[in-house]
Amino acid sequence: MTQAGSDARADGNGETISPSPDAPATGGHSHPDTAELAVVARAQQDPAAFAPLYQRYEPIVRGYCQRRLGDPHAAADATSRIFLRVLAALPAFRPDPARPGSTFRAWLFTIAHNVVIDTHRRDRKHPSLDQPGRDGIPLSESAAVIDPAASPEDIALANDLSRQVHDTLARLPERQRRIVELRLAGLTGAEIAEALGMSLSAVKSAQFRAYATMRTLLDDAHDHPNPSPPPAEEVSRAS
Repeated sequence: MTQAGSDARADGNGETISPSPDAPATGGHSHPDTAELAVVARAQQDPAAFAPLYQRYEPIVRGYCQRRLGDPHAAADATSRIFLRVLAALPAFRPDPARPGSTFRAWLFTIAHNVVIDTHRRDRKHPSLDQPGRDGIPLSESAAVIDPAASPEDIALANDLSRQVHDTLARLPERQRRIVELRLAGLTGAEIAEALGMSLSAVKSAQFRAYATMRTLLDDAHDHPNPSPPPAEEVSRAS
């Protein structure tokens, strides 16, 4: 079983959950992370031992929910429901060593995916009239963390990029969008296949098409930016 995360964290017994050597962008195969396995095993016996896993995955899951749901309050609510389900189901979690994608991370995001789908279905029955942004995604929310020391110009550029990425994601077919969003959450191809119940070859094919589409849309956005409105004084003279 592999684990995700960009940094090492200590568990409740002072042990370290080390970062996975399987970085998503490399397409490398998953391999067991004995430190995380040990934490999961303890958490299956004692829920209090789940704390380091929660600390590692909560920001990642919340970011995934934010991208999928577009509203910070909905994302926070979904994240809470996801971890409640995870804790309730954790004693039954059993990774399959024969399947590279059968990891705790994939299992966690299977639950996250299902909660997001349930939330979308619920929200369709009770649509919000004030949900901002295209496809329910607020344009002011950046997909990346912005350096707090960044200049106003840097923040503006980051927000523009976020708008473009959100727009292109919204224009992808649903299955491709789900795959890209799970990649943004750090899952490997094998883990995405596990979480979505797809074959690895189908994931790779859909991801390739999704990236090609996004690249085309982003290039078009750069080549044909929205024209700026004329200055107010020119409008005044014309009228």
